[in-house]
Amino acid sequence: MSAPLRRRWLALAGTAAALALVVGCTSNTPQDTSDDGTGAAAAVPGTENDEPGDTVTIGFSAPAADHGWMGAITKSAVAEAEKYEDVELVQAEATNDVNLQISQVEQFINDGVDAIVLLPFDGAALTEVAIEAMQAGIVVVNVDREFDDPNAARTTVLGDNYGMGVSAGHYICEQLGGTAGAKVAEIAGIDSLPLTQDRSRGFADALGECGLEVSNRVAADFTVQGGEAAAANLLQAAPELDAIWNHDDDQGVGVMAAIENAGRDEFIMVGGAGSKNVMERIEADDSVLKATVVYPSTQAADGIKLARLLVQQKAMSDLVEVEVPRTVQLYAPVVTKDNVDEYLPTAFES
Repeated sequence: MSAPLRRRWLALAGTAAALALVVGCTSNTPQDTSDDGTGAAAAVPGTENDEPGDTVTIGFSAPAADHGWMGAITKSAVAEAEKYEDVELVQAEATNDVNLQISQVEQFINDGVDAIVLLPFDGAALTEVAIEAMQAGIVVVNVDREFDDPNAARTTVLGDNYGMGVSAGHYICEQLGGTAGAKVAEIAGIDSLPLTQDRSRGFADALGECGLEVSNRVAADFTVQGGEAAAANLLQAAPELDAIWNHDDDQGVGVMAAIENAGRDEFIMVGGAGSKNVMERIEADDSVLKATVVYPSTQAADGIKLARLLVQQKAMSDLVEVEVPRTVQLYAPVVTKDNVDEYLPTAFES
């Protein structure tokens, strides 16, 4: 990348500088394989795909880190790019302004980046400009929030939103043991987003398998304040509950505050996304929180890795297929006190 181009994007990416301080200790230098004094050489994980190749310039744009999961998305993407000496990451300023994000992608196109990894604030609104990028010969990797047209991306990396709902519903069915007439509540995220609709649909389908249904439902906005307000309204409307599924662990901080303020503990609660503080509460087993359903915050990091492979015309080494798949969907496991140790190391901070 030319110096003028780099200066332009440094001016754009106010958050990039702060994130660089966080991940600055991650080196592009290959891991030292020399003898560590024990007589054994240090092992270097990876495959031939990790060997340096032609430099790949990747433009990255995501919404503002106004909650922990989104902050972890950006942080992990930057950290993944830092691992490769042949990746040059051009990070646009994180924004919830759809028009600004469109202009960022247009700038990526004008600057001729090799690939764009894009977590759109609104997938439908960013579809047209993503198609423009693809038509310009730029590899587009769509993350988390899908475009309206499959032609807008070469590859899409998704969490399993429907699967989150299914996992939460199955867990609640198991815990309630088929109790007839059990009252199950749901605290959703932003109702207008397809991902929220998918989570709710999966939850309803899973509950239906054991003869249960959602008796009370409210929607929040993925924020602590929104979660607290929505939960307070829910608890007031439902004096007795057996279980609650809260879609998002960030808004769950507020949800837990509302529950504790109301002095309610007659139900079990399942979270969503997999934050560190929720996992620690599950591990302590000292509250209504008994489980959470993971929604990986590594999706954009996977997008960076796949963009590099696509531009360098490589495949995924663990597959027989000679091309990177069109869609990669990550699993939504349930974390309980029995398996929380496996998931804590990759949990994000709310």
